[in-house]
Amino acid sequence: MDEMPHYEWEEIYRRYVNTVYRLCFMYLRNVEDTEDAVQSIFFKLISREKSFSDYEHVKSWLIVATRNHCKDILKSWWRSRRVRLETLPELKFRVAVETTSNVLDNLLLLPEKYKTVLYLYYYEDFNVREIATMLGRKESTIQTHLATGRKRLKLNLEDQYATLPNK
Repeated sequence: MDEMPHYEWEEIYRRYVNTVYRLCFMYLRNVEDTEDAVQSIFFKLISREKSFSDYEHVKSWLIVATRNHCKDILKSWWRSRRVRLETLPELKFRVAVETTSNVLDNLLLLPEKYKTVLYLYYYEDFNVREIATMLGRKESTIQTHLATGRKRLKLNLEDQYATLPNK
């Protein structure tokens, strides 16, 4: 995939923009920051000097780059110092954000090491070996994170449904 023509970049964008967007939103939980991050990640991809061997290589690079970029944003001084408009008492309003399900909402509440592994496994269909390679971890660690993450997610969902009023 050396020196790709514009239609190749369009195809890569079309294939992976939703994956990158969902992963960014999982970390950032904010539409505006997510859109900015997606744009930055695809710009990094196009600006990258090394070529890719195939589309799966591109997808793996995008997932790792997305994870790293979002973690950098979350650590940044600017993000920790700014005040979100909807948190100000006089500007209370609701930001409508579509979510795919209650399970995804609860997945986002898990610690990063569990939600990343569960997301890649269930939403992006990567296997344990691929996730371990992407994240630079042992397969046994990924399996442990999957098992622990599933248990925590199950407990969160059970607690949530246990508190619903009976009809």
